[in-house]
Formats: sequence, structure tokens, C-alpha cells
Amino acid sequence: MRAAAVLLVLLALAGCGGTVQVEPPTPQGDAVAACGKLATLLPSKLDGDERGTSTPESPYVAVWGPGTIALRCGVPRPVRMAPTDQLQEIGGVGWFADPDKPALFTAVTDIAYVEVTVGGEHVAAEVLADLSKPIAQVSPQAR
Repeated sequence: MRAAAVLLVLLALAGCGGTVQVEPPTPQGDAVAACGKLATLLPSKLDGDERGTSTPESPYVAVWGPGTIALRCGVPRPVRMAPTDQLQEIGGVGWFADPDKPALFTAVTDIAYVEVTVGGEHVAAEVLADLSKPIAQVSPQAR
């Protein structure tokens, strides 16, 4: 299921505008409220791209540009992430970079995992820094 979602996002990256198809996740427990709050905090513009639309519509998915940046909130823990893996901290948020998928990053919070796919024309560190601000706001530690 997760591989299919990543494939849909990557296919969207190769698309040319319009509505982007992204499989929405199904957050559980406290992640539902956290992801709902995150949806209201996300920027309308990210690294020069305007926020777009995705299909099927979901409060747990956000895309910018022609799908060159896609966010999914409430995804499962990354399969490749080991308990001993070091996370890259950006803006107070720990990010896991998938070694098999260089465009795929997962924010690791105490409530929800937030997956972000960043297309090659964007600087991933800048995109993740801009997204770390709203992601950090949904953490109980930020309250």
C-alpha cells in the first residue's frame, strides 16, 4: 500500500499540471486531530510553487505546483527506519531521509509521521525547513 502511494506521488512529479493524484493516508488516534490542525497551518506557497489540488481530496494531503512537492500526514512509520537511525533535525523537527528514495522524507513527531516528496527542481532542505514550522506547531511539546 505504501509503495503504491509513493509511486502515485512520483508519477505525479512527472505530470504536467492539473489535479495531482495522491493516495491519502488513514491516520489513527491522536494523529487524526494533529493532521487536521496541520492542514490549516500549511503555507499557500512553498519554494515558489502555489498550493494545488489533489485527488481524491483529503485533509491529510497537500500538494504544491504540479505535484513537485507532496505532503501526506498520518502515514505509517517508515519501514526502512531503524531505531538507531539518526534523524536530521530541521526547525525542531526530526526528518528521516529514505536511503532508497532520495526524494522522500518523513517528519517524525510524537503524534504523527508526515511524509514529504520533494521534486528535483526544489532544494529539499529549504522545503523541509518551511514545512518544519507548521509541523512543529502540532506537536504537544509546542503547546
